[in-house]
Amino acid sequence: MTRDRYFEMQEQMGVEVVEEDIPPDMEDLPDIVVQALETFNLLGDRVYPEIGYVGKDYTSLPIFLTTFGITDNEKEFYLELLNWLDTRAIKKAAEDLKRQYDKMKRKK
Repeated sequence: MTRDRYFEMQEQMGVEVVEEDIPPDMEDLPDIVVQALETFNLLGDRVYPEIGYVGKDYTSLPIFLTTFGITDNEKEFYLELLNWLDTRAIKKAAEDLKRQYDKMKRKK
């Protein structure tokens, strides 16, 4: 949910805005997190027929490390963020594929 959508919802329901419940915007996140999100979105996907999405292609990762100026001190956290994002994307893709497969089985 975006910050704007949260404010709209609260206004529509006539509920007071609670500071702790306001979703963060990109500018609220640390630079390293924004850089990891941008990198994740720029990396290519590895997708195979009958298997689906199996994760990001990290071949170009060294270029992004240099481009974003990721230091050796930041590299571990940056890679942990990328891994966390990739793990979630793989899990979601597997769930979607299973849902589609189950739907096809029910049609038979």
